[in-house]
Amino acid sequence: MTGKIIKGVGGFYYVHLHDEIVYECKAKGIFRNQNIKPTVGDDVDIDIIDEEERTGNIISIKTRKNSLIRPAVSNINQAIIIFALSNPKPNYNLLDRFLVMMNVQHIDTIICFNKSDLTDEETAEKIKKIYSSCGYEVITSSTYEDKNIEEIRAKLTGKTTVLAGPSGVGKSSIINAIKSDSYAKTGEISEKIKRGKHTTRHVELMYVDEDTYIMDTPGFSSLYIEGIEAEELKYYYNEFNEYEGKCRFNGCIHINEPECAVKEALSDGHISSLRYDNYKLLYEELKEKRKW
Repeated sequence: MTGKIIKGVGGFYYVHLHDEIVYECKAKGIFRNQNIKPTVGDDVDIDIIDEEERTGNIISIKTRKNSLIRPAVSNINQAIIIFALSNPKPNYNLLDRFLVMMNVQHIDTIICFNKSDLTDEETAEKIKKIYSSCGYEVITSSTYEDKNIEEIRAKLTGKTTVLAGPSGVGKSSIINAIKSDSYAKTGEISEKIKRGKHTTRHVELMYVDEDTYIMDTPGFSSLYIEGIEAEELKYYYNEFNEYEGKCRFNGCIHINEPECAVKEALSDGHISSLRYDNYKLLYEELKEKRKW
């Protein structure tokens, strides 16, 4: 039988097969010998031990498409990063950090600005344009007005999606709003996990519908960029790409160098000053980090 790991804790892995069917499994010792650890999101083959108790053993792990370290999850198709347009106001530096990290991992990202009912349309469109002009898909939403919730639900279909965002932006409200009738059948899944031997809060995928899963990540207030050098940061700002190779100096960092195509685009209004200012801050942070 083939399924997907939706939760792992204390050496037990909860494997979702279809509909509400979940098996509590252990991993075969061969994985330890090969230094392989099953991860939430892994597609796996299992042998069933007890059909009635729904227990089994994981016997093989399918090849991973990708994997994140924090949160520890594999085979992610996309991320939806959720910020509020107001209450609280967007922390654009934090948003840009997340976008860089998703770019590093080659994971498609959709930006959702929630609570559009708390700001005027002109302000919302101005913020949306900053990021849509960088090539990102941007959705403005309101659970209060039921605005674009169906659009968000449609984006989830057939994919495994990480939902992330700081506290207070309405992420839980969005998750509750997209719980369609098909979501109701996850009750038995939740009950199965609760009955498990360990109930500590861990990374968990939620089954929405056929081939559709979401992962809710805890609200974060800070995010450190890892895995890249300061000089590589420019490659993860999408709007810089078209100016690559057009600067006077090869290897231009786009900060202090003269005749820089990116800075010229900034002066001409083709690049957002908000995004560029965050780029400089993140560059300095990565540069200082290297000294530690």
